[in-house]
Amino acid sequence: MFRHYLQLTKPGIIFGNLITVTGGFFLASKGHFDLVLYLAVALSVSLIVASGCVFNNFIDRDIDIKMERTKNRALVTGLISPSYALIYASVLGIVGLALLYFMTNLLSTLLVVIGFVVYVGFYSLYLKRHSVYGTLVGSISGAMPPVIGYCAVSGQFDAAALILLVSMSIWQMPHSYAIAIFRFNDYAAASIPVLPVRDGILTAKKHIVAWIVAFTIATPMLTVMGYTGYVYFVVAAILCVYWLYLAIIGFKAEDDAKWAKKLFLVSVIIVTILSIVMSVDYQL
Repeated sequence: MFRHYLQLTKPGIIFGNLITVTGGFFLASKGHFDLVLYLAVALSVSLIVASGCVFNNFIDRDIDIKMERTKNRALVTGLISPSYALIYASVLGIVGLALLYFMTNLLSTLLVVIGFVVYVGFYSLYLKRHSVYGTLVGSISGAMPPVIGYCAVSGQFDAAALILLVSMSIWQMPHSYAIAIFRFNDYAAASIPVLPVRDGILTAKKHIVAWIVAFTIATPMLTVMGYTGYVYFVVAAILCVYWLYLAIIGFKAEDDAKWAKKLFLVSVIIVTILSIVMSVDYQL
């Protein structure tokens, strides 16, 4: 039973958010590492992300049954009751929010609330099912963790926080479109209007290229604005060019699902490497 409750929180998503939280935290720390603060931020953000994922599972249980990938989830099969899931999600969220508020600052708390409301309220409850722009709006919540990590240390929303928010929001778009392509059949079965399903895979590929170009422009701005060194700039440039190359050759891909899965995996590697490099190549 513990395994089923754990799976409701989507551990993979939690881990991914922890990586970006850490990048933002270390970027703001500039070598002055506060272990207690870091653990508090990491734990609180993990709990709040887990809460959002459980709420998402609760909301999506009627469409999860239509998709091969999700039809065996605990809320779909009845292994966990909807009422227990709501209690579970609420407790996770309240504990995480309280921990973040008392251990960091009001700014970080407000940012996590915004991200939570966007993901659960706007995206999960309505936009995911009714609008192709759900991915765009949902990208804001996905971009919040590194900004929260940064602001938990800095206590201010400065240019670096804005760059993190913009660049990570942009990153979410090709990352999400790649998922929608290699899981095309699932989304189509559940009538979820993601771009590849509504407008076709070719259109999604064009958007992927455009968003990666935007990411290539936004990401090095941390160096341009003096927050990171040139090692970060060079690494970011190399990674972005390679990601763009993969996106462009996708127009000739014989197997769209295989190509999209590779593009997705590379996107995860890119955000991981960038989070690590910004952690060590900061500018005082």
